[in-house]
Amino acid sequence: MTEILSDEAVAFVAELNRRFRPRRNELLEARAARRAEIAAGGSLGFRAETADIRAAEWSAPEAPADLRDRRVEITGPTERKMTINAMNSGAKVWLADLEDANTPHWSNVVDGQRNLFDAVRRTIVLQTPQKVYSLGDGPYPTIVVRPRGWHLDERHLSFDGAPAVGALVDFGLYFFHNARELLARGSGPYFYLPKMESYLEAALWNDVFTFAQEQLGIPVGTIRATVLIETIPAAFEMEEILYSLRPHLSGLNAGRWDYLFSIIKYFRDNPSMILPDRASVTMTAPFMRAYTELLVSTCHRRGAFAIGGMAAFIPSRRDPAVNEVALAKVREDKEREAGDGFDGSWVAHPDLVPVCREVFDRVLGDKPNQLDRQRPDVSVSADGLLDVAATPGAVTEEGLRNNISVGLQYLESWLGGNGAVAINNLMEDAATAEISRSQIWQWIHNGVRLPSGAPITASLVTQLEDSELAAIRSRIGEPAWASARFVEARKLFERVALSDDFPDFLTTVAYGSID
Repeated sequence: MTEILSDEAVAFVAELNRRFRPRRNELLEARAARRAEIAAGGSLGFRAETADIRAAEWSAPEAPADLRDRRVEITGPTERKMTINAMNSGAKVWLADLEDANTPHWSNVVDGQRNLFDAVRRTIVLQTPQKVYSLGDGPYPTIVVRPRGWHLDERHLSFDGAPAVGALVDFGLYFFHNARELLARGSGPYFYLPKMESYLEAALWNDVFTFAQEQLGIPVGTIRATVLIETIPAAFEMEEILYSLRPHLSGLNAGRWDYLFSIIKYFRDNPSMILPDRASVTMTAPFMRAYTELLVSTCHRRGAFAIGGMAAFIPSRRDPAVNEVALAKVREDKEREAGDGFDGSWVAHPDLVPVCREVFDRVLGDKPNQLDRQRPDVSVSADGLLDVAATPGAVTEEGLRNNISVGLQYLESWLGGNGAVAINNLMEDAATAEISRSQIWQWIHNGVRLPSGAPITASLVTQLEDSELAAIRSRIGEPAWASARFVEARKLFERVALSDDFPDFLTTVAYGSID
């Protein structure tokens, strides 16, 4: 810990916070004000004041050599074993996740930086009583780090009497310790930027990057950033977000799960924006097709990469029949993305790397990407992005129960320090848990009824919680139940799903319950 939190590294993070925390705070206030306007009857649309950016001719800088082929990217937390597995996965990119797949226990934050330090230098090893985990012969994926979003603080470091900005802690420690080493190895400090809601937030990141590079004597433009378009306001500002990040621009990613959560959150008061069961909302829903097609056409017009969404399936070691059905769905999903022009896509498990790679190999051939594939056929309107009502499906008791069960199990695991959890053969992280709890809040507050005619109420949810927790207890057994944190998880779940107010992020509410 002392090496990661050296005096020099902490001083660098402190300077980032002193310079950029005030603007971060202003931008969070602007988020809240904009959402209040929508709740009061305002509308989302493409910004008139930035029309000149959308009309102008400009492009992304040429990608570094190790970021030109991104056909398969594996995501996962920076836990030591998972880091080694990701580095050995055969993927082209590893999204090293300090955000939604990571519980921000202070030990996780610091250990994650240590594991990244060792992974960059190819020295990472883990010895357990059962096995020694180490790096194979390679080639290894390019590391792209995802820091926390702008909204999260880090209370274990404070500067000038205020907690540090989590994003600046994650970025600052990784950049300080690894930028020069990465350059010496022919790579660079690359980042995924999550949960932004406007191009002004991207412009803040751009200024952080410029300052950090100048401070450490790294050429400006060495940093490259891929932005997750995972909020509904950001969908209307894709061009402006790309423009704001020059010369650090790499591309955009279709962060589908947070995107669904954002739509629910943003329009939670609007009964015409009710989504059906989470499992019913696929990437073929009209509003999701509009979102992904706009992303590809926007990126390729500007010479930036378009990266597809997460295949969250976790293969079963015991049930080949489950695998057969799920792998067919994963392959179908990746074929749609490759056919639409995406340059690559995400998987959550090493066993899915060959599936994704085979699909993109077939489409790409000898090419590293599809940047040459323009999409002049795409024309997406504001109404198309917001056409939630055309989504097929219904709100069912099964869907409600699944949201309750997933929410409870995820929060219990999150409290214990694990932010990426396999539940029902799906990799659940904070984004999918957000969908679960926000749908329940939305259904309750908009008077949604089940097919039986029964209204979804807080009372019904608590009854179903009893039932789902009893099933979990029976399945895991009494010893595991006794050491689990389901009582705390239930209290947190009810706070974020059943309260009259709507907490913007469950992680900010839950943060006070961890070390």
